[in-house]
Amino acid sequence: MRSWPDDIRAYTRFMPSRRLTRTIARVADRAPALKRVPVVKLLTAAELAVTARDHLRRLTPEERRRIAALIRIGRGRRRNLSDQEREELAALIAKVEPRLLAGQAIDALSPVPLPRRLLYGRRAAVR
Repeated sequence: MRSWPDDIRAYTRFMPSRRLTRTIARVADRAPALKRVPVVKLLTAAELAVTARDHLRRLTPEERRRIAALIRIGRGRRRNLSDQEREELAALIAKVEPRLLAGQAIDALSPVPLPRRLLYGRRAAVR
């Protein structure tokens, strides 16, 4: 058995499998519009979709329905909601952690690692 340097094995560990590559090629053959979109962009979009889904799953189905109802009631504008509905909407959105979602999305797109404070906010004051 041939011994490979550690850095080469680490590099090839993250290479897509042949099966995955063939599957992507078959899908691109069936959808002509996908031929124009580079595979890297498709994978990035899929990664962002998975990240958003993970954050939305922090809400129960009832809470997700309530957010949709509040947005419908307000027609996309907070001023169309009562004070109580605004507070409820803010609490539900806070549960999704939008700052972390945005940070993870940017981190997935950025070639440079982001500082942790951008993802999680400033440290709490030590007392």
